[in-house]
Amino acid sequence: MSHLSRPAQRSCRILGRAVLVSVAVLGSPSLASAAPSPAAPPALEGDRLTVTVRDAGGGADGTYEVTCHPSGGSHRDPAGACRALGRNTRWGGDPFAPVPGGSVCTMQYGGPATAHVTGVWAGRPVDARFDRGDGCEIERWNRFVPLLPAATG
Repeated sequence: MSHLSRPAQRSCRILGRAVLVSVAVLGSPSLASAAPSPAAPPALEGDRLTVTVRDAGGGADGTYEVTCHPSGGSHRDPAGACRALGRNTRWGGDPFAPVPGGSVCTMQYGGPATAHVTGVWAGRPVDARFDRGDGCEIERWNRFVPLLPAATG
């Protein structure tokens, strides 16, 4: 250290002491155990949805479970439902987002069918409601066929 200026030598000594104190503190069993350890990441919950359909007709009403990766559950077509979900999923987007307020939609009625989808998809909680009350809602519903039943009329 003799080739360094006095202020630089002083800085090196202070830094060296700080490193020694850090090593002593972190190496101490009593202090090391008192330090909080990082929490283990939560177990990833698989893609699992519950779909409740009402007033769809054609025997489509009921509550169904769908799991993806691998596909399964009590849904009539779990593989098709998972494909529909995959088609609608984009990074950073919410595939279950409602029709934006102020949208211009055709004034057509697609029937009384409603659906409620809950669970987890792509690691995010889902609580979405669907109906067929106008052109925008019909289009939103149809994007999810066969997760949601196709119109029967």
